[in-house]
Amino acid sequence: MGVSGSGKSTVGAQLAAKCNCSFLEGDSFHTAESVAKMRSGRALDDADRWPWLDRLGATAGMAARSDGLSVTACSALKRIYRQRLVEAARVEMLFVLLDANRDELARRMAQRPGHYMPASLLDSQLAALERPGPDERALMLDSRLSPDRLADAARDWARNTLAATGST
Repeated sequence: MGVSGSGKSTVGAQLAAKCNCSFLEGDSFHTAESVAKMRSGRALDDADRWPWLDRLGATAGMAARSDGLSVTACSALKRIYRQRLVEAARVEMLFVLLDANRDELARRMAQRPGHYMPASLLDSQLAALERPGPDERALMLDSRLSPDRLADAARDWARNTLAATGST
């Protein structure tokens, strides 16, 4: 999870490869209307997000039940969005926040020509971001680390967290 440019897709794909499981790219679950809205520089509102989170969460849950595990890249900026994902998935979920400062995020976004998410929406995402609380099953990582190191750290944390609770 994290704002645009934090590395969710890159790290998520590497984590899924390391865990030999499916990877779901949250961006591909947006409707064409939502993509057009973001492309035009308008932030999504909750009415846009609820069905997206429901579709993504349900698919993540099906993949996890089928394969035992799945990795999903999704902004999940607010606690209520993370709760909605868990409710839709109906499986245990862990969250990894890839955190970076605004300048680094803006630099990364500028290097993604053709992506529908304009850098003009970065500040609205940062304003919406609610870092996970101590009661959430979440890990925060500095996204300036290499994707390989981030994927390793996420995998190791997930293994230890799941082992501590007796989950697989």
